[in-house]
Amino acid sequence: MRSPIVTPEWEALLLDKSLIKSRAQKAISDEPSRFEGHAVPSPIEVVGNLRTYIRNAMTSHEQRRIPSNNKKWLLCFGEPCADLLQHIGFTRTEDGWFPPRPDVSAAVPLSNPLNILLNDVENELAVLLNLQPDNERHMAKVHVPIHPAMAEFERILGSRGYKRSTASRTIDLTQEDQEPEHPFYAGLGSTMDFHDELICFSYERQIACDAENSPYYLECLQGIAEGRSSEDLQTKVAIEASSGKFSVRDLREAYQSLGLDIRSVFYDDDTIIGSFQSRIADAPRQEPDLRRALYMIGEHRKSVRIQHVASNDVKTYEQALSWLGATDDMVDEFLVSMYGVKVHESPANEELARQCMVLIAEQRKSTGLKAWLETGQLGEMEMDFGQAYTRLGIGDRTIDDDLVITSYNINMQETPSQIKDLKRALAAIAKSRNSFYLQSFLDSSASERKVSEWPVGLENIGNTCYLNSLLQFYFTVKPLRDLVLNFDQYKMQLDEDASYKKQVGSRKVSKKEVERAQRFVYELQKLFQSMITIPDDKVTPEQELARLTLISASGEESFRRKSMLSTHRPSLGDINGQPVLGPLPASPEVVANVDTVMSNNGISNPDDSCAANPRSEEDASSDDTLVETPALDVKADNDLMILDCVEKEQQQVQRAEDKENFAPTVVEIPLSNTQDRILEPIAEVSPLHAHTEEHSQSPPRQINGGQSSSELTTQTVTAFPAPPNRPPPIPPRNKPDESRRAIQQEVEIGAQQDVTEVIANVLFQLQCAIRPENIDESGEQIDQIKTLFFAKQKSYITNDRGEIRSNEEFVSDIKVDVASGPRDIYAALDGAFDVQEVEVGGTLEPQYATISQLPPVLQILVQRAQFDPGTKRPFKSNNHLELKETIYMDRYMDSSDTDLAQRRQACWAWKKDLARLDARRIELTKTEMDMDMPTVLSSTAEYLRQCSSNESDDPIEVEPKLLASLEKASNNATAELSEIEEQMKTLSTNINSQFADLRELPYRLHSVFIHRGMVSSGHYWIYIYDFVNSMWRKYNDGYVTEVTEPKIIFEAEQSTRPATPYFLVYVKDDLRSDLVESVCRDVAEVQRLQEDSVMVDDKPGTTELSHDLQPAEGRAQVVDDLWGSGGRASQAHFW
Repeated sequence: MRSPIVTPEWEALLLDKSLIKSRAQKAISDEPSRFEGHAVPSPIEVVGNLRTYIRNAMTSHEQRRIPSNNKKWLLCFGEPCADLLQHIGFTRTEDGWFPPRPDVSAAVPLSNPLNILLNDVENELAVLLNLQPDNERHMAKVHVPIHPAMAEFERILGSRGYKRSTASRTIDLTQEDQEPEHPFYAGLGSTMDFHDELICFSYERQIACDAENSPYYLECLQGIAEGRSSEDLQTKVAIEASSGKFSVRDLREAYQSLGLDIRSVFYDDDTIIGSFQSRIADAPRQEPDLRRALYMIGEHRKSVRIQHVASNDVKTYEQALSWLGATDDMVDEFLVSMYGVKVHESPANEELARQCMVLIAEQRKSTGLKAWLETGQLGEMEMDFGQAYTRLGIGDRTIDDDLVITSYNINMQETPSQIKDLKRALAAIAKSRNSFYLQSFLDSSASERKVSEWPVGLENIGNTCYLNSLLQFYFTVKPLRDLVLNFDQYKMQLDEDASYKKQVGSRKVSKKEVERAQRFVYELQKLFQSMITIPDDKVTPEQELARLTLISASGEESFRRKSMLSTHRPSLGDINGQPVLGPLPASPEVVANVDTVMSNNGISNPDDSCAANPRSEEDASSDDTLVETPALDVKADNDLMILDCVEKEQQQVQRAEDKENFAPTVVEIPLSNTQDRILEPIAEVSPLHAHTEEHSQSPPRQINGGQSSSELTTQTVTAFPAPPNRPPPIPPRNKPDESRRAIQQEVEIGAQQDVTEVIANVLFQLQCAIRPENIDESGEQIDQIKTLFFAKQKSYITNDRGEIRSNEEFVSDIKVDVASGPRDIYAALDGAFDVQEVEVGGTLEPQYATISQLPPVLQILVQRAQFDPGTKRPFKSNNHLELKETIYMDRYMDSSDTDLAQRRQACWAWKKDLARLDARRIELTKTEMDMDMPTVLSSTAEYLRQCSSNESDDPIEVEPKLLASLEKASNNATAELSEIEEQMKTLSTNINSQFADLRELPYRLHSVFIHRGMVSSGHYWIYIYDFVNSMWRKYNDGYVTEVTEPKIIFEAEQSTRPATPYFLVYVKDDLRSDLVESVCRDVAEVQRLQEDSVMVDDKPGTTELSHDLQPAEGRAQVVDDLWGSGGRASQAHFW
């Protein structure tokens, strides 16, 4: 940056009207007759003439002399401007001036000093011209285009056109009072005008290039997110925190929680561990938080010992006694009591407590403790209810009977040899509770129920409870089930030209996607056939079906690309999502060193880091991900322990409600031992990457005296040989014997997908697999799935000129929200269709939605995953949603009926008034003193009255008018509250009754997906109504039971972590017998044909049962009734 060539003094010579006038009048007075009729030039003319002289000099080879008596020259410049002219290259002679003589043939960029000088002066004069008043420039007809230098800087740096933040501005460094950029931007190698996406990209690149200083970079990201109040950046920070990363700020708070100073360099491991243990003794309830803080410190210090203590791991007899708070002379009975106390205080530590008892039993060779570990009792003592709860691993004795049974079933799966002892425990609990429900469960068994008259359960094969619920729902939908069972009638032929023109979900579908979708349907067909014919009460879904269901085609390709990578080549991060790998190592010894360096710097498999980090409480990787996959690591139980400590709930309840976080007990696929790691790509990046230097490195930084990034880089680079001259070898392929391992890994990854993505993936694949019935005007495929599940939603927007625009689209579900509080199903649906203001082109315009076409199967998604900007963490909204067995959709239909439109307008106005009154009610009822406003006012008056009484030790004088005013204000507030409540009651009644008479489109509740847990983990099951037998059933993985008390579905559960509806399915009432069928079994047919059943290949790679095992003809007839013969749908039948 250089100072301007045209100094302020010279600028005044050119622009100051008084100076210009003085020069011109002198020239006129010297030769009045010669300058007769000439006016004083304007500043624009003076600057413009000088700029013209310079431009002519830089473009013309011919240099013409300017006579000393030139009228324009004398009027504009004259003798006062001689110094300026000579400075910029003008030459003075006796009879005139010669313009500068630059090298006119010089090419850009300029290198000749005179050329550079004149170019700078010309641009400065152009700026001065543009700074003049618009009216003067308009009169002088001067228009000088300005090319800001910033654009040239961006062109040189390759950063032109990058995405900017709308709320940011570019800093003018020439202004001394200008607020500078915050250092956090420089820390990430970014500027203030970077868009949030680029801020995230900068953070990811810094982490990839300098992992050692990741806490500092996360602190920069935190600071920028808070400074901008950016929800996207705050979400990114929450995701990073949930994955186990921590910032310098978090580290500082961790030290402070242990009473330590992060700046001190004198702490050794013993000092830190001693401080931690003293804090635990003083505040045992803060143990989970203190352990997280200790683990963070240990990870920062690279101290294995500190991390071991923080992990709460016990490996020796002495450690076991110390952990239980026992001594070597205590008898076994007392140790069992100590165990119970520990488990009761911290249910999450139940597994660790049990490990302590195992170590003690082995050391003491105690047969009594070993018997207790196996049976839950010492000797032959009768099991009381306390022992029973301990035997089933239940710490919270207030849980409901369903959870007791769930805990019993989990123990049955894990230790089937101890069924007798488990039943004794359940019987003791049933007796203590006087529970008819538990006793009935003991008295009955699944084997007593006829298999042919009851639906089968689906075994959980590892984090697939939501998948099992979804498959159970789809199986009960008769048209979908019959389509799958008779798939060949609807199958899309791959040799048809139409397969290349197929459009599903507003996009073209490739032939490869069609093939994959058809594999999915064949797998689903095999499962459905087994669910119909198996002579058992449960079925185990195939891993391949789970993979195809949970992972989309694009996700599958991403996983396979990652599995092709070998981390024997060091990671240098990624560009645009593509990994950048370093040179191949020369020998296995070097590879071992490389792996060590990479591990120390935190560049490792995210699953490993997650499993080793006890800080992970919640996962924000996805706004709605409610099923969390545990890392396949020996420390997975520790993650569960820390997770449960946050909730302070009992361990076995966690196992029952959150069993998705436990390893599968039915299917075990051994994983091969390998040191290969999967290189995870950074988050999606912006178009700026096309201009970014791929190998740029950030300046070295240090944290608290730690090793600098430059030193780290030096150590890392020296572990590798020079890059080879030959091309890199072909990436290694998965070995054939690892195919099952790859499938399981894909299923585990898929189990973390957003549940809405899973539903969308299933419907998309079903549509891809079948041939279309019709094509709409946009090219979209119309088929049986679209007709069955998709509604048409129409939205209307009115601009400020009264013009109405509309848009119509297919939707597979209606999304409702319960974040703001409890509500019934109609209030939730209203939120999806009521008028609301949306921003369009910078202005707010009203928008509302209607349904132009209802599907026979209506799906409603309850959006419970929310983000708390205060805590910067995702959370699950557990607000109650009051369900109704029958809903009427008339009020939401698109119609030209003026009466319906007027009803809607009135209802919207009432809701607006209701919201206004509720806001005022909150103002009057909620104050900082935890009292309503009338009480605050009356209490204030009473307090002042007491202070002014003679009985007071130090009475003060209070104006009687003040007391009267306070009493009056209190009475007025009470009256206002009463009036508000009355008005709100009237408005609510009007709203609830506004559409009560519209009952032409009834829909019956068929399925309710339930989730219990937190935003990042938990367990799913589903309730499905049997219209034939008039009963609700609960489908909980492998167990299908009758719901004897339907109120558990419809009423709010009184719990800190209640089971809540997450996805609802209603069916058209007049078609329910054709649409859904809960029980579809043909067991006798299978048993009859077992001897002569054969396996046939329908196509290469697809094995299915022979046609003798196909469903009965009566079920196939449903397809013809609903969709017509030949698989063609009759839409009119649905409506």
